Amino acid sequence: MAMQDVYDFFFDVNTLFDQRGLPRLEEVLRPANMSGTISDMITASVASHSRSLCQNKYHNGHPDLIVNGRYELDSVKAGEHGVEIKTTRKPGGAVDTHGARDQWMCVFVYQIDSATEPAANRRATRFTEVYLAHVTPEDFRRNNRGELGTRTATLHRDGIAKLRANWVYLARD
Repeated sequence: MAMQDVYDFFFDVNTLFDQRGLPRLEEVLRPANMSGTISDMITASVASHSRSLCQNKYHNGHPDLIVNGRYELDSVKAGEHGVEIKTTRKPGGAVDTHGARDQWMCVFVYQIDSATEPAANRRATRFTEVYLAHVTPEDFRRNNRGELGTRTATLHRDGIAKLRANWVYLARD
């Protein structure tokens, strides 16, 4: 249902953009902004359809979805009970995080057609993979960054294998 909510949003927005002679939203947003937007939409939609999960109300809190009523005012800076939502264009679900944690992680992989010409014939953005797995700090590798870079961590080979073994959705072409 959450994926359908995202599809409906893009259909509505892109129909309006087309009527005004504007490019699709997918072509307007930078990749990191697009991923963040989809992640926020998935988080909100899953929360709205769930009986036991809600959005974490803490600004930039972790995880994105938390168990209803587990934390005061449904807000926690760093909680243990919930699901972190990530989105990426990378097939297989490899995605950077802001730290290696013991957590449930749900990764949505999406595909954007930015090559078909003319642009009016491009396929709609779609989800191709969804993974949900419990991962631990030992499943991550730390990514060294320069002085100005943000510290990140990514699932290493075995961590990715653990994530991929727990697929929820795989699109058939």
